[in-house]
Amino acid sequence: MDPNLEILMLCAVLGSVVGILAGLLGIGGGLVIVPALVFLLHFFLGLGVEDSMPIAIATSLSTVIMTGMSSARSHYKLGNLDRRIITYCGFGIAIGATLGAHFASHISGVLLQRIFAVLVIVIALQMVFGGRKASKNTIGNKGLGGIGIGSGFIAALMGIGGGALIVPVLVWFQVNIRKAIGCAAFSGIIIAVFGTLNFIYTGWEKPYLPEFSLGYVYLPATLGIIATSILTAPIGAKLGQKLDVAKLKKVFAAFLVLVSIRMIIGIE
Repeated sequence: MDPNLEILMLCAVLGSVVGILAGLLGIGGGLVIVPALVFLLHFFLGLGVEDSMPIAIATSLSTVIMTGMSSARSHYKLGNLDRRIITYCGFGIAIGATLGAHFASHISGVLLQRIFAVLVIVIALQMVFGGRKASKNTIGNKGLGGIGIGSGFIAALMGIGGGALIVPVLVWFQVNIRKAIGCAAFSGIIIAVFGTLNFIYTGWEKPYLPEFSLGYVYLPATLGIIATSILTAPIGAKLGQKLDVAKLKKVFAAFLVLVSIRMIIGIE
């Protein structure tokens, strides 16, 4: 069987898992998609970390566009999109995501892998120990722009939507939790669009990219993940009403730490 078709089929399975996790735990799929794609590209196409890491991150970002649009539309209907927050934060995110994707495209794939792994460990620890407590400080428009630049840069560097970064910071500055989540959902689209476009541009006509690639975006993986994740996310949301999500988050965080340690050690 054609390896590209095999990867597409496996990514459809991956997408179903990602969708359930997103609906159940409210986490970005990139935390799972990136390490899984690095492995699949290595196993089926023989790509080393140097080449597979930017492809995995770019492809992960491309999948966020569709899922982010669905999520943002839901929050719009619920009235969770604050115009001031998404305008100033979104402007900063556009800048940060462009810079983050550009940076990721021009550093060593091995270094990129290490950075990703360390940041995932930080997010996993925040999932376990971090609370959603507010400080006594509020935030102005310049501060929202700064949050956008920082979170956009890191999210594009990791191939994630950025909710795990944006929500805790906004809540800290006394932004209503629902509006913070709504902002994160809308921001995910901006991160994905600007990050993906930059990865397409910087990866254009690179000689080592696999077939069916658009710049660094590997289309078979994108299509496979999107096709199933949008179907299984509602299932995850329903499961979240029945299961102990707090305990599941701790188990998932432990899994992320183990995967990150493995990435730091290396797969080759």
